[in-house]
Amino acid sequence: MNKKKVLFVITSHDSLGDSGLKTGVWLDEVATPYYLFKDAGTEMTLASIRGGKVPVDPASELPEWETEATIEFKNDADAMVLMDESLKLDDLMSDDYDLVYFPGGHGPMWDFVNNPALTTLLNEFVAKNKVIGALCHGVAVLVDSRDENNQPFVKGKKLTAFSNSEEIAVGAQTVVPFLLESKLKELGAIYSQGDNFTPFVVADGNLVTGQNPASSARLTKEMLNLITDTK
Repeated sequence: MNKKKVLFVITSHDSLGDSGLKTGVWLDEVATPYYLFKDAGTEMTLASIRGGKVPVDPASELPEWETEATIEFKNDADAMVLMDESLKLDDLMSDDYDLVYFPGGHGPMWDFVNNPALTTLLNEFVAKNKVIGALCHGVAVLVDSRDENNQPFVKGKKLTAFSNSEEIAVGAQTVVPFLLESKLKELGAIYSQGDNFTPFVVADGNLVTGQNPASSARLTKEMLNLITDTK
């Protein structure tokens, strides 16, 4: 059987609004899925909005947020090359991949929205009924997508994402350009959430969303279940 091909699309944005702080991707949201997909025998491609070196949120590398996966990832020469030499969004073709995964960190709140090229890529995966996974703030990728009737793609979809209460808990509610939970609800999504910073995942057809970094393993396993079911 041919290997399933997984595309990671990662933020290139590294500034946390006007706070003076740095952001980027939350490292475990790449590291944990990376090893789960690798162990499942998939072929992975890491891409980012601008290509090249992927910015990592410094907070996600602090000892209190380290995981076994992030420690292994940072010491994995092959993984580091993929993060330093990520492909550029404009060079991607959806036909080359079986499923797509959008990790979070706060960066996507800026460069996953108002991004026509990214929305076009996402819509191609939707049209071909391929598995789509989005985690935490990575769910922002869904905001601009519209269906064939020009209705929000998320309207009527069951999903989750980083919650308003979590945004308040990390003190970023006035820094981000919008509150993701509120925006998804405004667009008609059927949003649900678990307790703050605990694993919570929602699957609706081939769309799988996770609430926060703690949900990375569960989300990845759900994506793998879907591609296993579809052979």
